[in-house]
Amino acid sequence: MDPTPSLVRAVDLTEVLADIRELVECESPSADLAAVARSADVLARVGERRLGVAPERIVLDGRTHLRWRLGAGPSPVLLLGHHDTVWPVGTLAARPCTVEGGVLRGPGCFDMKAGVAMMLHAAAGLEGVTILVTGDEELGSPSSRALVEEEARAARAALVLEASAEGGALKTERKGVSLYEVRVQGRAAHAGLEPEAGVNATVELAHQALAVAGLGREDLGTTVTPTLVRSGTTTNTVPAAGSFAVDVRVRTRAEQDRVDAAMQSLRPVVPGARIEVGGGPNRAPLEAAASAELLERARVLAGRTGLP
Repeated sequence: MDPTPSLVRAVDLTEVLADIRELVECESPSADLAAVARSADVLARVGERRLGVAPERIVLDGRTHLRWRLGAGPSPVLLLGHHDTVWPVGTLAARPCTVEGGVLRGPGCFDMKAGVAMMLHAAAGLEGVTILVTGDEELGSPSSRALVEEEARAARAALVLEASAEGGALKTERKGVSLYEVRVQGRAAHAGLEPEAGVNATVELAHQALAVAGLGREDLGTTVTPTLVRSGTTTNTVPAAGSFAVDVRVRTRAEQDRVDAAMQSLRPVVPGARIEVGGGPNRAPLEAAASAELLERARVLAGRTGLP
């Protein structure tokens, strides 16, 4: 028996686009809890229309997440997405949701309300699937991280329906992220009368920023980037304190561990200065080996259905 018919279900593109528009036209910047809650209301309505069942509403630290469990018993497949965006309320007036020349535009449509709408249509009529759509992903998932991890551990496969790579390619690996803050304590003094009596936090920060930037490994895809810097109080005072943030991206867990060990080993250069390093690994990398089995299954199914 040809297995292809059981793998293909017609989806009405007009309905998909209508659902995307409905989601996009409810603005949902992550930091605006009321806006995210309104977006969850809209998403719940769209999801119930497509799936035939209302979601479970999960509010953590004021942030609204939605979960559907389709079918009885454990769900071997997790479909994961988010409905919060980076766009402030009011963006829609300047950037309305449009479809022109085969291109969809609108705040949050690419990341990732189109993917959310597509997952609802794809899961309609299925069982053994859990759908989790969070409301704080753009902030680093501060309230939903444990929820995501719990659902992922229970599933045999987790699929994130965020935007594809160029040309529609599947993303089978993703860099891990580490976030740090390097804090320096020095000693204030008058910059004109007795600078030698001070311990200059800005100078120490400069030494540390150069050391941190040197931890990158371009050949391994590791980037270690000092970013936001704060130091000093007035223009005629030796800075007594300061800090800078560090953004780390890595392809392997080994690199994440190497950079973390180096960050924790930073030592002051300026006599009398003190250093404190906060933060650490935020998200582990998704290495290609972890998704290889799913990629091969996708290749097989694509071949059966005539997809690229």
